[in-house]
Amino acid sequence: MNRWEGKVALVTGASTGIGLDVAKTLFKRGMITVGVSRRKEIIENEMKNVKGKGKFYALKCDVSKEEDVLQVFQWIKKNLGTVHVVINNAGISFEGNIIDTNQAIWEQVIGVNILGVLYCCQQAIKMLKESGEEGHIININSVDGHRVVRTVGWESNIYCGTKFALTALTTTLELELIGSKIRMTSVSPGFTKTNSLIMDNKDAPTLSLVNNAPIMEQEDISEAIIYILGTHPRVQITELTIKPLGESF
Repeated sequence: MNRWEGKVALVTGASTGIGLDVAKTLFKRGMITVGVSRRKEIIENEMKNVKGKGKFYALKCDVSKEEDVLQVFQWIKKNLGTVHVVINNAGISFEGNIIDTNQAIWEQVIGVNILGVLYCCQQAIKMLKESGEEGHIININSVDGHRVVRTVGWESNIYCGTKFALTALTTTLELELIGSKIRMTSVSPGFTKTNSLIMDNKDAPTLSLVNNAPIMEQEDISEAIIYILGTHPRVQITELTIKPLGESF
């Protein structure tokens, strides 16, 4: 991990949850960390009292909008030179069955969970190839990118579909990058305690199952990312699935 000190990291969805914890962790470890979110002011408020060896910048960005992503990378190039690590963490979901939701919801989920990742990956790869430096892109996926939850009452409509797509897209980029110094990793967490974990609208049996299920903390995912980044440059962890001990659904 020491070789990344002083290097530039971009974290999307950095205002809450896993993204915020990852941004704090990289900053504490000495990385120049750029945290982006649609709610820049929340990132700034969360980070103002965090002590670390690195530097931190907050930028406003809706990753589903290509023009926003382009502006972020232009800012990084102008002010920091290049990016070295990208953590594609931003992701959204909406409750409801596919037959009950609509195009507007589907487009929002696809826009953030798939297109946002593609926009960031494309710009990061272009920048890294131009600089010729070592780079690492980590896509925060989900165990739902490998299996569809079959729990009655768990309505995820196209969320699992977008995460399955992310699994395939990460592997596709890994193959495209063979011969370069850029590594691709898909991290698939299981049940994790985050600010965005809202179960109030679930039916009683599902809510009871979730409330009594084993659960991970945000820092468990951050520690896994530090492990991945700390591996030798000759090593590429392509997929890491992290589940709480005893998870059964």
